[in-house]
Amino acid sequence: MLPPEAVRWAREVSAPPGAANLPGSASGVFVGRDQELKRLRELLAREGEAAVTQTPSRTRAIHGLGGIGKSSLALHYAHEYRRDYTLVWWITADSTEQIVTSLATLAVRLCPQWAAAVGVEERAAWAIVWLQWHPGWLLVFDNVEDPTDLRHYLGALADGHHLATSRKATGWHTIAPTMALGLMDPDASADLLCTLALGQGQPTPEQRRQADDLAAELGYLPLALEQVGAYLYQTGTALGVYQHLLGRGLDRAADGTDPERTIARIWLHTLTAIEGRDPFAVKLLYTVAWLAPDDIPRTLLAALATDPIALGDALGVLHAYNMIAFTADRQSITVHRLVQMVVRARATSDPSAVALGRQEAEQALKQAIPDGNAAATEANTQWERLLPHVFALAESTPPSRPASTETTGIYRAAAQYLFRQGRDAHSIPLRTAVLTQSERVLGDNHPDTLISRSYLARAHGAAGDLERAIPLFESTLAEQVRVLGDTHPDTLVSRSSLAGAYGEVGDLERAIPLFESTLAEQVRVLGDTHPDTLVSRNNLAGAYEDAGDLERAIPLYESTLAQRERVLGDTHRFTLNSRNNLALAYMAVGDLARGIPLFESTLARREQVLGDTHPSTLTSRNNLALAYREVGDLERAVPLFESTLAQREKVLGGTHPQTLTSRINLAGGYRSVGDLERAVALYESSIALCEGVLGDTHPDTLVARNNLAGAYRAAGDLERAIALYESTLAQREQVLGDTHPHTLTSRSNLAGAYRAAGDLERAIALYESTLAQREQMLGDTHPSTLITRNSLAGAHQKAGNLERAIALYESTLAQREQVLGDTHPDTLVSRSSLARAYEEVGDLERAIPLYESILQQREQVLGDTHPRTLTSRSNLAGAHQKAGNLERAIALYESTLAQREQVLGDTHPPL
Repeated sequence: MLPPEAVRWAREVSAPPGAANLPGSASGVFVGRDQELKRLRELLAREGEAAVTQTPSRTRAIHGLGGIGKSSLALHYAHEYRRDYTLVWWITADSTEQIVTSLATLAVRLCPQWAAAVGVEERAAWAIVWLQWHPGWLLVFDNVEDPTDLRHYLGALADGHHLATSRKATGWHTIAPTMALGLMDPDASADLLCTLALGQGQPTPEQRRQADDLAAELGYLPLALEQVGAYLYQTGTALGVYQHLLGRGLDRAADGTDPERTIARIWLHTLTAIEGRDPFAVKLLYTVAWLAPDDIPRTLLAALATDPIALGDALGVLHAYNMIAFTADRQSITVHRLVQMVVRARATSDPSAVALGRQEAEQALKQAIPDGNAAATEANTQWERLLPHVFALAESTPPSRPASTETTGIYRAAAQYLFRQGRDAHSIPLRTAVLTQSERVLGDNHPDTLISRSYLARAHGAAGDLERAIPLFESTLAEQVRVLGDTHPDTLVSRSSLAGAYGEVGDLERAIPLFESTLAEQVRVLGDTHPDTLVSRNNLAGAYEDAGDLERAIPLYESTLAQRERVLGDTHRFTLNSRNNLALAYMAVGDLARGIPLFESTLARREQVLGDTHPSTLTSRNNLALAYREVGDLERAVPLFESTLAQREKVLGGTHPQTLTSRINLAGGYRSVGDLERAVALYESSIALCEGVLGDTHPDTLVARNNLAGAYRAAGDLERAIALYESTLAQREQVLGDTHPHTLTSRSNLAGAYRAAGDLERAIALYESTLAQREQMLGDTHPSTLITRNSLAGAHQKAGNLERAIALYESTLAQREQVLGDTHPDTLVSRSSLARAYEEVGDLERAIPLYESILQQREQVLGDTHPRTLTSRSNLAGAHQKAGNLERAIALYESTLAQREQVLGDTHPPL
């Protein structure tokens, strides 16, 4: 992402002494937390350390109730010890997006001229590089909502201290040691109240007693104490009077006190005081209560004010009573979540009335939705800033509130933006809200309601939750057939979507006929080149490919691509999807001479049209890496896998299904280069994530488990490999069925592990049963059937039954030449296996010419240094050695060794 000069600046630029972006000063009141401050210092820095620059990385998380003073403690620590650090940087950490934005501001501070000309992600990347080069810093991650959001940063940034604050007490055990922050001590609470309410004056004994009582009423919660102290000082209200206003009916003891209720009583009177000064300020507070708590733009609120002065006055009053805080540039505000919670509770106290501020929040968001004529970059920037507030509006909908067409429009527009960005899985809360409101307003069977239900099913499918997606698709389709008719365009789209969902779970027996019938209806009703028809044609080609019928898949992909180029244009996202799919099909038949250039051109166009980090661009990058690995170009494949994973983690999140796929692919890349230690570790961690996110028996989880078993086998750990293959097979039989292609793959892999362990009796029996099932389910010449037949021949060969092995090898080779072509990698594998069998029976006259033809073809198709080419060269050398042609054998061995050292490295495991 970064140009070389920017990377150099990241190494050379130093932070000025005391550099920091702390959101407040150290001169404010800080009472009752001295012991916690001392303990925090002990946890982060060992006693007697001369300089933090020589301190290893340490991470601590402060957790506790909202309003307990976590951020205040972190801020005071940062000020107290800022001279011990080379840099102190405060990061708003509610979400991964906010972390990136906060890191980006570091680049602006340290390298302003360059940073001003680049985007947020480039700035954040520069900041990470800077932190990696300059040790001794302190990063404060404030208000972490999801502890796993920090995992990437803690792993990448090792030479400083990380301090996190969070309301969450759980989820930290794999991230960082924690420090629980409890309620304040009663005496310290009274001290804080007196200091805030009375200023510099000393309290009288009576005032001190009143402060003790009031602190108990407030539940010793720092936020409540600060709010009351500010109110008392601002209004001159006596401690005893405020205590009387609160009433003495609340629980007085800290244990069992309901903090929200206590705070509600405080803020009720604060709101009364604010309303006396500026009624519009109260209206504004009720409005922002329905939005996200952070980064609420002033421009969003401007639509509610008569003029900028009125808005500024109202915000000033709210700030004076500590009900809001301004960001550093004062162009946005933040509101504490407890403030919002209490205000929303009061706004909905009358179930028969419209919730206070709700309509204003909806109106503000509706007016802020980007105009359709806005430039794409500008619109995207606006949407990204609005999305947290749209989600907050959806999540805070009062149960008794009537459905609103305005909010439905907001949610639908935001969901469609996410869909266009390839983040449809993130739209589930919005799609759910739209569907709920459509059912209330329009009824359960209205066409718009059915479309909303279909969109929600699609979002669940994008998130990998097919258990919820398929029943939604099925029920929606049934209703559309009843309400709209069997050939209505919406009905046909739903039928195609359902077929796709069936295909996702491997149910091709239902998927393919449904695709075929849907396509036929769309051609008849909509025409041959209608976009919906082209979608179905593309999806049918994909189903043929999944079934191994590439003879039908590839021509269908090619014709669909040609039609999309003509109808939609060369750079339309559907056209790019067709190009990507066709490249994958070429790769499936081993035609990488056509596949790789197509992958490369598709990636270049997606980067140009969609941007460098769009999910579809990342898919192209992942697929190109797979193609490079297939041709043995591991020098390009592995770095591409690594960069794609890093980008998916940043854009989609660490637990998105596509991110998990990238992790598994990278593990496969490490396995290909012989780095089994990293491959196994990555497979194991990926399986743990898959189990947590997708579930223990999700098809993708089982794929990861199958691949890990393969890595164990490659590492020679057959005991663990066989156990994992057996458990994966049992789960696939239970979840996918006995004849699902993935189940048959597991059965074949287990047979291979038995064969490697020398248990040839079980291996041959399992190969034979798998072959029979594949012949029945997939056909006699399906590529997977031919793989099993070739493997069975290998097992017979190892068992010494060379006559049976050679016959199987010869028939398999003939079929592969006919089905896959003369130079397909699988065809060359068959030819090589047959040559080894000839060699084993001493028939060198047939073996050597076969080895020579294989070597020539692999050099031509895969290249001179591909691992399989090198294996062919070594096999030919061995055959010449057996034939007594030692001069030729030694020359081949020497050239093969030199090339393997160059391509695979000096310590690659033996082949």
